[in-house]
Amino acid sequence: MTDDHTYGTSTHTASELVQLVSDCLRLNFTERDSDYRGTYHLASNSKGRIEIQPNLIPGDDGEDDLYAPEHPAARVLLFTTTPAPEPALQARLGSIDGLLHVKHETE
Repeated sequence: MTDDHTYGTSTHTASELVQLVSDCLRLNFTERDSDYRGTYHLASNSKGRIEIQPNLIPGDDGEDDLYAPEHPAARVLLFTTTPAPEPALQARLGSIDGLLHVKHETE
């Protein structure tokens, strides 16, 4: 089973959100580059992973596309994946001003 959450913000840039989440959760993010997703930031440990990325990503046609078109107002997205629900993690992320919970899936 995995517990996945998506957050979005139109308040912060990806770099600002990385700093806020790093401070809040005491995590270190590494910057990654992907042809599909563009530049994103990843933090992972035995409890799961957190990814932060801009919603606008490079498109195949040279135009930027929305990674999550269902959330067009979000300039930056944050994804969490944990093996089981982590209410403490969700509460701490929920305390970050301007970060809105937009989706939850359990697989």
